[in-house]
Amino acid sequence: MKFFDKGFKAAIEALREKRPLVHCITNYVTAGDTANMLLAAGASPIMADDPAESAEICARADALLLNMGTLSERHISAMLKAGKAASENGIPVVLDPVGVHLSEFRRTAALKILSEVDVSIIRGNVSELLFMGGIPVSSRGVDSSGEREENLYLSAAADSAQRYNCVCCVTGAEDIITDGNKATRLRNGSEKLKKITGAGCMTTALIAAFSAVCEPFSAAVYGAAFMGICGEISEYSPDFRGMGSFRAGLFDAAGMSAEEFAARIARD
Repeated sequence: MKFFDKGFKAAIEALREKRPLVHCITNYVTAGDTANMLLAAGASPIMADDPAESAEICARADALLLNMGTLSERHISAMLKAGKAASENGIPVVLDPVGVHLSEFRRTAALKILSEVDVSIIRGNVSELLFMGGIPVSSRGVDSSGEREENLYLSAAADSAQRYNCVCCVTGAEDIITDGNKATRLRNGSEKLKKITGAGCMTTALIAAFSAVCEPFSAAVYGAAFMGICGEISEYSPDFRGMGSFRAGLFDAAGMSAEEFAARIARD
């Protein structure tokens, strides 16, 4: 059900007025798209992933994004240093545990980050969040599993939120955001988002940007909704010609007015 969300409008206006600096330690596959989506939405990205400077850079930022997509020992070191600086300075941290269920290396890294850094929000697909919540998964890739039951999505997010005392957002056929007590379901989006690389990474980056201007639960809702609405707009744009124009259309849609975004959010 779509309705006008005044909080969403206010959050977008606050983001565009503040232009928060989002420190992104992310993966090289989608770093460009992540930076461009943040810029299009109104935030300011900085991609500093060397351990020699990550803490210093993060101390000046408004939010920190940790994306495990192309993980390495160097990235882990940078993430931990930046994460600790964020925790010391009250800077929100958003974790994207890409492929956490696929290797012991990723599992160990995610748990180390969560044990040493005050993570505000975790965003992942259903397989990743199920694993983070302690539920076995068998997916062979980083895309979400084929299961679509609403209770599976809610269980994945709620179990992880309770385990790590943070807000969790599971994205896929629908998006579920919960802090373990309250929950919101978003119904915005496009099936074509699954056919491009980086949709999840861009969503997590948007959540990080919104975390600089509102509390974690709202940041997760508004970041996920923003991306879903961009997907809808791009898919049904008269300029749509295929996946290339769809990707470009995402950035075009991100410049839409706060009022238009607020009128399109679909949540229950």
